[in-house]
Amino acid sequence: MVMISRTPVEYVLFDMDGLMIDSEKIYTDVTNEILARYGKEMTWDIKAGCMGKPEREAAIYLLSFFPDISLSLETYLTERNILQDLKWPTVPLLPGVRKLVHHLKVHNIPIAVATGSRRRNYEMKTGHLQGVFGCFEGKVVCGDDMEYKMKGKPEPDIFLTAARVMLGKDVGHPGEEPTERHMLERSKGLVFEDGLPGMQAGKRAGMSVVWVPDANLLDVGYSGEEQADLMIKSIEDFAPEEWGLPPYVS
Repeated sequence: MVMISRTPVEYVLFDMDGLMIDSEKIYTDVTNEILARYGKEMTWDIKAGCMGKPEREAAIYLLSFFPDISLSLETYLTERNILQDLKWPTVPLLPGVRKLVHHLKVHNIPIAVATGSRRRNYEMKTGHLQGVFGCFEGKVVCGDDMEYKMKGKPEPDIFLTAARVMLGKDVGHPGEEPTERHMLERSKGLVFEDGLPGMQAGKRAGMSVVWVPDANLLDVGYSGEEQADLMIKSIEDFAPEEWGLPPYVS
């Protein structure tokens, strides 16, 4: 019997890019294809700061490292979107994702997606993967959902919004002082993230965070105070019963 020393999980929030689908390689390859024309490259130190941010905010951050090239923000975004759009319909799921999502769905654990991707990109990336993303039944918050007036990761807005709006959890609103009731409800949430800003956002939201970083991120310097509750190499390594969730059946 596994002893649970933390608040048992009652709902689960998923990032998407690099966590559920192998899209980060596409982001990297396309960006470096564009930058190569100027003799530049996006290193993992730079990429770490882009991960999880809304598209435009991430692009501004990226280009701030290359002030000496004649690549405008709009030109970069236009070229990048053209190249990426050709690749999104082929992006694969990452290991363990299908099993975990189906497991949570079968056991009626509330789940939602909280992604910094634009909604049109979300739809292009997941249209061929509805065997998994259909399980969320439209409970998805995207970075450009303007009606929620969210700040991007590492701020906690997107996770609080996903919990409150999509799952009906009484977690309070971003930017407002949470009550004890809000904090208790937040502590029942579990966030899966691969990016540093996303890991920080989940912790700032008052939720537990399972961090599944790309191995390259481990070499990136990090001085933030937020720390993940668990770091694993793959979602395949996640043990639901250790979080108060139903165990997998062999």
